[in-house]
Amino acid sequence: MSVLTRDGFRVMRETAEEALRRSGNAVNVLVCAGTGCIAGGSLKVCETLKEECARRGLQVYVGLTEHSGEEKSLHIKMSGCHGFCEMGPLVHIEPLGVMYIHVKPEDCCEIVEKTVLRGEIIERLTYQRDGVSYPRQEDIPFYKKQHRVVLAGCGTSDAEDLDEYIAKGGYTAFEKALFTMTPEAICKEISDSGLRGRGGGGFPAGRKWESVRRNVSDVKYVVCNGDEGDPGAFMDRSIMEGNPHSILEGMMIAGVATGAAEGYIYVRAEYPLAVKRLQTAIEKATEVGLLGDDIMGSGFCFHMHINRGAGAFVCGEGSALTASIEGKRGMPRVKPPRTVDQGLWGKPTVLNNVETFANVPGIIRQGAGWYRGIGTDASSGTKTFALTGNVVNTGLVEVPMGTTLREVIFDIGGGIPDGKKFKAVQIGGPSGGCLTEAHLDVPMDFDSLKKLGAIIGSGGLVVMDEDTCMVEVARFFMNFTRNESCGKCTPCRVGTKRLYEMLDKITIKKRRCATLTPILFAYVSPIWYAPIGLDNRNTAAAETKVTPTMTATFSQVIPEKLPRDQLCRLTISASLAKVTTKSVIAEQI
Repeated sequence: MSVLTRDGFRVMRETAEEALRRSGNAVNVLVCAGTGCIAGGSLKVCETLKEECARRGLQVYVGLTEHSGEEKSLHIKMSGCHGFCEMGPLVHIEPLGVMYIHVKPEDCCEIVEKTVLRGEIIERLTYQRDGVSYPRQEDIPFYKKQHRVVLAGCGTSDAEDLDEYIAKGGYTAFEKALFTMTPEAICKEISDSGLRGRGGGGFPAGRKWESVRRNVSDVKYVVCNGDEGDPGAFMDRSIMEGNPHSILEGMMIAGVATGAAEGYIYVRAEYPLAVKRLQTAIEKATEVGLLGDDIMGSGFCFHMHINRGAGAFVCGEGSALTASIEGKRGMPRVKPPRTVDQGLWGKPTVLNNVETFANVPGIIRQGAGWYRGIGTDASSGTKTFALTGNVVNTGLVEVPMGTTLREVIFDIGGGIPDGKKFKAVQIGGPSGGCLTEAHLDVPMDFDSLKKLGAIIGSGGLVVMDEDTCMVEVARFFMNFTRNESCGKCTPCRVGTKRLYEMLDKITIKKRRCATLTPILFAYVSPIWYAPIGLDNRNTAAAETKVTPTMTATFSQVIPEKLPRDQLCRLTISASLAKVTTKSVIAEQI
């Protein structure tokens, strides 16, 4: 490890900035190396591009250096996730700003010959929608309505290049926090920005940091939760893969603010690429002296560690996560005490998720006012969402807090495939809920969704079309929570199992209604029910208050046997999947 002074860091930054400026004159080919594009063959695309360049005698350079002379200066980089996962493998070419989709190795010869050497656009490789071609990435509707803050460095840089991160302003926020701000001022800046935890709870990050700062202890810790376990969620993975230094810098700033000298990143073992790039980032930062002892001669020490989780969903909860790092079984504990008082190894601990820490450098560098200017008054900044399911453009999006579901699903996501109707979107993971067409124009922020009984969660959005059976959806998520329950508490250990059994019986073909009706009303009384006639025969439409003794009356309005297609006409509210059932609605859909 080299000894780095503050003056030495400034020289390093100036050198990197000059190299970046010069490299702007060169052709930069960015091949997406996120997990999705790698699965689609992007590594082979990158290899073939280099081979095509070599066949023509073109020298491919690594890093930011701009080479003059007779040869053409050309850079081919493996970047982080571009976000447009549905269209991968993706190749982005600068300074033209061209984005090519679904690139195959056999396309590489034409890309080098026409676009790299002659600056021509290959129409068939561009994104097209409604007969319009979008060769430039910034014009593609999927990107045009996004506001990228956390994802700004993903897809635009070599994910493993420390020099490029520094050239684009990396670690300047850490330098500022280390030399020109007091711990109190750092915590206040984070509080004033309105940054709330992006892991699901939405707790004010500045308040958490301040609590740890005020705690008197010989040892404190900073822990990053990268255990992204919600089905359909991959936001944190993409940040760890595409811009790992932003996470390290955010954690280091938290260390300065709270007096912590050790940082732990907890990553699920199913993310091997994220682990590799985080480890590379830590090694490079340590090598130049940005991590370690007496950083830049300030007397501040900070060491970073990576801990791989075994994949238990419950380890996404703070106390279970810290227990897992300690080598114990990942089990949540009763609170208080909370992690800010007794966290990792019983010491005060700052615990935030990946996206929260990745927001910190920008706030310190550009100020709380800048961050406050994005989003809503109560939910400032942006939020990343993993858009999956029955939507034209699946992928990773980042929008200001307060953006509506309609904008995300239809303007950015391109709507529902094959002209089908939108039915619902599952938001917030297994602990969240389903929003319907009536909620498309509700702003997506912490407080607005809470009023609807839903949560943003980590940011998973699973879109469902008109053919989706909501009973099957409830059954799927109940099965997930049943399997992932830690078993510590009876309502979860036993309740999720029994609820799954109920939902499973509903979905069994030709299940007798004598079995069905007690299932529906066993735990939901008292409720309101408006019978509509599931076999297309109209029945009394007046609302009837249902009690357990009235299940026999309800049985009379349902045929003795109900085929599977009609069973699926039962729409169970999202609250059933949360075990806090408020209503069961039978309707024609």
